[in-house]
Amino acid sequence: MVSICFASAPAFAWGDEGHEVIGLIADHYLEPAVRARVQSILAGDTTQLTTQDVAHEATWADKYRDSDRNGTKVRYNQTRNWHFVDLELEGADLNAACFGRPQLAPGTDASLGPADDCVIDKIEEFTAELKKPTTGEDERRFALEFLLHFVGDLHQPLHASDDHDQGGNRKFATAPGIRSNTLHHDWDTEFVARLGGNETEIAQRLIAQITPAERSRWSAGAPADWAMESYSVAKSHTYGLLPAPKPANHYHLSAGYVSVDITYLCPIRHNLMSNRVTRRFRQSLFRYQVFSEFIVRSNLIEIAGFTL
Repeated sequence: MVSICFASAPAFAWGDEGHEVIGLIADHYLEPAVRARVQSILAGDTTQLTTQDVAHEATWADKYRDSDRNGTKVRYNQTRNWHFVDLELEGADLNAACFGRPQLAPGTDASLGPADDCVIDKIEEFTAELKKPTTGEDERRFALEFLLHFVGDLHQPLHASDDHDQGGNRKFATAPGIRSNTLHHDWDTEFVARLGGNETEIAQRLIAQITPAERSRWSAGAPADWAMESYSVAKSHTYGLLPAPKPANHYHLSAGYVSVDITYLCPIRHNLMSNRVTRRFRQSLFRYQVFSEFIVRSNLIEIAGFTL
């Protein structure tokens, strides 16, 4: 597993379970009529890469990308860069990280856009297609499937930052109770697994903590703003709290590092928010907020103007 992740470009975000949690919470907030329309759109998916419900379709973009990874690589090469924006730690250059912000040629579907593009631009392009009444049904489904996934990707800190290490894929880590793997893998999968329970149980616990005021606040901003939030988390914690490597590019994470990563996902935020909370624990609370934000933002259907 380590060798596979190391050889790949910046790859999987949150793993299937994390994306399924996002999909389940997004589905929870849909109005019945909108849910029916979403289900109708997803029912047209004939790729057989996932089952046709919101939770599983939230994993579709990864499976679509990898479906010909060991063969023709047409889908892989077309979409692999769309999952991340590599903002370098020494200076966030959005234009460079987004390959110069290429524009779609007139009349070109977003799903056929330039391979060298970033997750910020793709979210904006697919959002525009959902707003456009004349978007064809097949492209509308692609837009919905990609968006369900990419909004989650953007909020994984290692998909919005880089230390010349392919978003953590060239750094290896061990931690108490977690075997050696890449730092990227740990953030994708291990820290989510530490929440306990299956994706449905995790989603229900998180739903119970999201207030209407938080939903309203988290719905603000644009994809570039969300990317900078994730970048900030990456600088302050994901990379910022790493111990000295022993040996080079190998990190032994403390229980504290792992517990901070887990705590921000746990349903305790409101009980612990006070000025007396330590700086480190405030970071964990903020990280829980970021995770909750990308869940709520995956409820894309509620954005005004969407034509579903």
